[in-house]
Amino acid sequence: MNTADQTLFLIKTRGPQTAQQLAALLDLTSMGARKQLESWQDKGMVTYEDVADKPGRPSRRWLLTEAGHARFPDRHAELTVQLIDQVRSLFGDAGLDKLIQSREASSERDYRLHLAGARDLPERVQALVQARTAEGYMAEVESQDDGSLLLVENHCPICAAAKQCQQFCRSELDLFQRVLGPDCSVGRVEHMLAGARRCVYLIKQI
Repeated sequence: MNTADQTLFLIKTRGPQTAQQLAALLDLTSMGARKQLESWQDKGMVTYEDVADKPGRPSRRWLLTEAGHARFPDRHAELTVQLIDQVRSLFGDAGLDKLIQSREASSERDYRLHLAGARDLPERVQALVQARTAEGYMAEVESQDDGSLLLVENHCPICAAAKQCQQFCRSELDLFQRVLGPDCSVGRVEHMLAGARRCVYLIKQI
């Protein structure tokens, strides 16, 4: 991945960044990071907001535009939306529910295979993260001070489908709960469809 692409990737996975933060992550000078950002700005991929988070001069934070987010895979969004509309038109909501249930069952089989060798909850979550990353979700896990875990998804490759049919999101939440097991609770605490930049699931041992 070249430096220009790394710049977009870091903003995508870490959220809004200052030029200084990006410079440190990319091992560039601040001037070099600004050149990367200005180049992407000229292409309409990034924009900025000035945030007064401390006394004095506001800090400039760079974030992706809609076009910037669209550079990451979306699994043929237009075709997916058309297919959902066709299924609903031909078979009604009941037919769409069957489609979602079938997809969920297939995903559950795949995830259980990934989790088969995991011994405890952190290992199960890590295995699920690897499976989701392979599907394009840019997933990672973060440990919290209280022992809970955050499953973070920085990208949604089925976002267009989820906007058209929100049962996809409800289906995934239930699916995570089943494959991770009855000894934990799973809740969504950030949601792209609600305006967040990522989806985050809080996982607690019971």
